Amino acid sequence: MAAVVEVEVGAGAAGERELDEVDMSDLSPEEQWRVEHARMHAKHRGHEAMHAEMVLILIATLVVAQLLLVQWKQRHPRSYNMVTLFQMWVVPLYFTVKLHWWRFLVIWILFSAVTAFVTFRATRKPLVQTTPRLVYKWFLLIYKISYATGIIGYMAVMFTLFGLNLLFKIKPEDAMDFGISLLFYGLYYGVLERDFAEMCADYMASTIGFYSESGMPTKHLSDSVCAVCGQQIFVDVSEEGIIENTYRLSCNHVFHEFCIRGWCIVGKKQTCPYCKEKVDLKRMFSNPWERPHVMYGQLLDWLRYLVAWQPVIIGLVQGINYILGLE
Repeated sequence: MAAVVEVEVGAGAAGERELDEVDMSDLSPEEQWRVEHARMHAKHRGHEAMHAEMVLILIATLVVAQLLLVQWKQRHPRSYNMVTLFQMWVVPLYFTVKLHWWRFLVIWILFSAVTAFVTFRATRKPLVQTTPRLVYKWFLLIYKISYATGIIGYMAVMFTLFGLNLLFKIKPEDAMDFGISLLFYGLYYGVLERDFAEMCADYMASTIGFYSESGMPTKHLSDSVCAVCGQQIFVDVSEEGIIENTYRLSCNHVFHEFCIRGWCIVGKKQTCPYCKEKVDLKRMFSNPWERPHVMYGQLLDWLRYLVAWQPVIIGLVQGINYILGLE
């Protein structure tokens, strides 16, 4: 250890040569980390001006990119959402294959196969009557699984930070890897399913005819029909239909409770499917145990920016630094 400390305090080219001559095989993991840390400092010594320039480029790129993304989202929300969804779906796949994360790849393939089938059903015309409920059931299932997985992963990380993993004789690095992996799985698939669900909800609602992005429905909504699934709300025993609880919004339009919850939670809609009056989510989810689902959904919407666009922005910054000769 003394030799390592002596090497760390070396300065200039002489110190860097001494660091290169250190035999890493004879050092403990902690000592190896210290040497690598010292090598990094020796390599970047005297480059303070260049580092400041790189930081300014990073900040400027983040600000400009954010402004452009906000304008794109406001002016062309459909293309923005489609491109974001595509990046959310494909970007992690690149890193998965590159880093050989085969477990993630298998889960990604299974999720993509089922989601592709559900999306195919949701975009067919004419729309089969059972399709809306199939879509919301699938994405609600993924939403709940991702929510539970994220909570378990977060708890595992916190338990590791407090040292509770030692009670079960689990190594800190293993417990932390387990928690971070579950947290990543939960958040990633939670974001992905909400984007797919929103796209399917728009397609289905437009096909049914009680909802349109322009704000003018193509059909008149009867009091006995649910605008989300297009089926009868109240049915006789001899009739074919769905028997379940109903929910009346503040605009007095009535829907199947499952449908309107799927529309708001899974489909990311906060307006009435017919008249587009804003939905009071606090009133709809009066049970305090249900409100975390709303907050979790808002968290996922924030994380989608990090997953989809952050790698692109960082890559753009790296390209600018390369063009300017900053390394």
